[in-house]
Amino acid sequence: MGDSRELVALGCRVLALEGQDDYIWGHVSARDPEGRGVWMKASGLGFEEITPADVLLVGWDGSVLAGSGRQHSEYPIHTELMRARPDIGAVVHTHPVHALAFASLGVPLRPISHEAVMFVPPDVPRFALTGDLITTPELGQALAAALGDRPAIFLVDHGIVTVGPDVPTAVFRALLLEHACRKQLLAMAAGGPRVWSSDEEALAKREHCYSPAQVRAAWELLLRRVRRRWPDV
Repeated sequence: MGDSRELVALGCRVLALEGQDDYIWGHVSARDPEGRGVWMKASGLGFEEITPADVLLVGWDGSVLAGSGRQHSEYPIHTELMRARPDIGAVVHTHPVHALAFASLGVPLRPISHEAVMFVPPDVPRFALTGDLITTPELGQALAAALGDRPAIFLVDHGIVTVGPDVPTAVFRALLLEHACRKQLLAMAAGGPRVWSSDEEALAKREHCYSPAQVRAAWELLLRRVRRRWPDV
């Protein structure tokens, strides 16, 4: 599936193609296989611009160990989540429109769609300690505590964070969470939702729809779309 730099760059392109770009903000990272820190997109660039050359190795203390460019000030999101959870191989932080709007309402995400069952039950946790940037190890540690063992968290008044064992999974989860929020907002605008899957059905759907093999197939589709948009990738 490529090395860490290539995977991070491809993840950035997928997020751009799927509408989760936010000018130069937002980031993707992958755990360094040698344990030195995280491979992370450089600051000051948009998702649609990222190539493997724009991916930095950021140490656990925030220092740039390899690559040229500046690290994002929010590197503690990535370093502290991976430090807290050895199962995390990749982290995505974006500011998608519908997820941001949904999180501000303070209502539970309901399993009214296939996408939502990736995350609920139980409900998606919310980090509300600050709506500002996560720029210190202490805030990163508080975020890790709020995330717990879950695949995603809403940063209220800020954005979302999704995690996974690898870049394809973390990126795909970011797309799914945005779609789930958008569909529930549509239902709420129409006066609902009034029905949704039971916990048992939602958990069964999670296994049926989003097995590792299914996520891999979806990732391959997304890469085909990226390469049609950017043939040089």
